[in-house]
Amino acid sequence: MAQSKHEFIERSVGWLIVLTLLTVSVGGLVEIVPLFFQKTTTTAIDRTGKPLNVKPYEPLRLVGRDIYVREGCYNCHSQMIRPFRAETERYGHYSVAGEYIYDRPFQWGSKRTGPDLARVGGRYSDEWHRVHLVNPRDVVPESNMPAFPWLQRPVKADDIEDKMRALQTLGHPYTAEEIAGARAALEGKSEMDAIVAYLQGLGIVLSNFK
Repeated sequence: MAQSKHEFIERSVGWLIVLTLLTVSVGGLVEIVPLFFQKTTTTAIDRTGKPLNVKPYEPLRLVGRDIYVREGCYNCHSQMIRPFRAETERYGHYSVAGEYIYDRPFQWGSKRTGPDLARVGGRYSDEWHRVHLVNPRDVVPESNMPAFPWLQRPVKADDIEDKMRALQTLGHPYTAEEIAGARAALEGKSEMDAIVAYLQGLGIVLSNFK
């Protein structure tokens, strides 16, 4: 009995790999490429076209974001609220693409061991965050979050200008004056100051939306 084309592909590992990669590549291009031409994903506007006051991260928050990534916070906390009632009642306005135009890479995450942080900005005081990061059980007794006491150390500031210049080439509207003054803005700051500043800025653009 003649072998069918389907059987031939399944029995030939090489062809199966090539055709699978081709299928995934074409599917990915069809889904991803159009997003680069949609204003809602490339400009600071919400889904109705209303402008959002989204700005690139200032030096302290930029360092704080790097620390957030370094410490793996995205492994337990997402930063994307889906447009479902259960989500919006707990966390606030659902996420819109225009909020993330200055996030490289975005921190949407895929797991919630801890709560979503997309709208955490302004919900707690700076001091609450500091206590929570040093020992989470002091403010949330049932928390299983690890402590981060080492964040009391000074921030690394010697590469901040390079980071901002790199982001500038990607379209972040930093001015020469902002870049020149970045190191001074970090003087005397700790990693704790930086990550708290980052957390306090999350979601504030849409925090008052209903």
